[in-house]
Amino acid sequence: MIGLKDISLATNNQVEKDYSKSISLGHRKKFAQFFTPFQLASLMANWLLGNQNLKTVLEPAFGLGVFSRALLSKNPELSIKGFDIDKTIFDNAKEIFHNTLNVDIHLEDYMFNDWNYKYDGIICNPPYFKFHDYDNKTILNEIEHRLQIKLNGFTNLYTLFLLKSIYQLNSNGRLAYIVPSEFLNSDYGKLVKSALIKNKVLRHIIVFDFEENVFDDALTTACILLCSNDKNYQNVKFSTIKKIDELETIKAYISNYPVNNIDDLTFNHTELEPETKWRKYYQVQNGIRYKNLMPFSNVAKVVRGIATGANEYFTFSKSKANQYKINEKYLLPCICKAVDVKDNFFTKDNFNSLVFADKQTYLLNAIGPKDENVLKYLEIGEKTEIDKKYLTACRNPWYSLENRPPSPIWVSVFNRSGLKFIRNEANISNLTSFHCVYPVQNNLFNNVNIDILFAYLLTDVAREIFEDNRREYGNGLQKFEPNDLNKAMMLDLSILDRKSESEILELFAQYRESVLHKFPNEKLLKNINQILKSKYSQC
Repeated sequence: MIGLKDISLATNNQVEKDYSKSISLGHRKKFAQFFTPFQLASLMANWLLGNQNLKTVLEPAFGLGVFSRALLSKNPELSIKGFDIDKTIFDNAKEIFHNTLNVDIHLEDYMFNDWNYKYDGIICNPPYFKFHDYDNKTILNEIEHRLQIKLNGFTNLYTLFLLKSIYQLNSNGRLAYIVPSEFLNSDYGKLVKSALIKNKVLRHIIVFDFEENVFDDALTTACILLCSNDKNYQNVKFSTIKKIDELETIKAYISNYPVNNIDDLTFNHTELEPETKWRKYYQVQNGIRYKNLMPFSNVAKVVRGIATGANEYFTFSKSKANQYKINEKYLLPCICKAVDVKDNFFTKDNFNSLVFADKQTYLLNAIGPKDENVLKYLEIGEKTEIDKKYLTACRNPWYSLENRPPSPIWVSVFNRSGLKFIRNEANISNLTSFHCVYPVQNNLFNNVNIDILFAYLLTDVAREIFEDNRREYGNGLQKFEPNDLNKAMMLDLSILDRKSESEILELFAQYRESVLHKFPNEKLLKNINQILKSKYSQC
């Protein structure tokens, strides 16, 4: 094991590799132990070491001390305090640093401790959990009480670590965090971005867009935040790193700070808008290639599908309905899984095929007069405490469905190959695997033709523009929440001339027929795409 005499030689991830071999993946996932590559830890350490007065350092999620090892290999005199809640990794870390007297590790939850101390440097790879995998409410209350701010209930733990650490920065102190980049483009990230701007600490955001994940086990795209509590707050730089060797440009930024060459990815901090997705500051937006754009909300409203709160209980196949003797009048036809929709057109024949294959194709719809068998099934729900689940407990009665009429268009929530829109010709309901798209009539688009709209939604042009509002989760996985689509831009189809409309409608009708006959003619969509490009591309 590494001792004081050779801690400066621990300039790799060997201790993390040894730990990963001896500790189960289940345990590591339970405590969100995804280790930082030493090359990145060293880069982040360099940012802290640029503070000439660096003496005290905090590592809030200590793990095996990769950041402390990177720092001590360059300055062994630093005083470092660390926190971790997992006794297994804590014991390993204590052994690694048992001769390093200036490293003080605590087996305590950082979120509830150490509030009265400030540091010259804070460096961290905070834990990443889904909000329901930790005591979200208690921690939110702690942060809101201490910092006097109101947070979104879905705020992720890693951003709460960041907010606390900003609060604990000394004057001229520096902070380096490596976190998932999703907060840059998510609703819960708005308050975090506001805090970074309000406190005037943000200096550089480095977004990783590697072909492979930075963290082997984490389905996420990472970014590094470099912050400093000094007076050089005017400019904020964004960088996108696609290859490891591009880190040299970040090293140059760190070594030259606060001198900074202003470029197209450098913005005055007053220009940064916390309410918007920050992708626009570090990625070229597809929408700028087109003219005559308008918000998608001008022509349609997107809302999520029906959330039951207990799909296993509320969804039915034909055989399950027969088993419990539930009459069809108490069942709502519904698409329950995205995998059951293969093409861009979902017909009554498609639905009947799923019913025949005994797929989950119905929802219990028990409102109104009930027969004896429905009442028995509701009793089963109460005996198994379905009525006490998070969503059902909020409904009155608990078994009532959300008021969500069938929408004529569905759109996929998650995707890896671009948004998928489906024409709901079967006119049935859908669960949350799809969002509902309801065309609207308003002054900006009075004569919406749903075939023209749907033809547009199938084109590459539409996907490109929508992608400006996507959320990324690594490995090419993209997600769109309803408001991501509502706030996205689209071509103003109302300015199309009649000849172009007729051409698009004819091509669309041919494409639909080709899909229904199981031989999709993608060339027809390309022709529609080309018509739109010829009319809307910026010259």
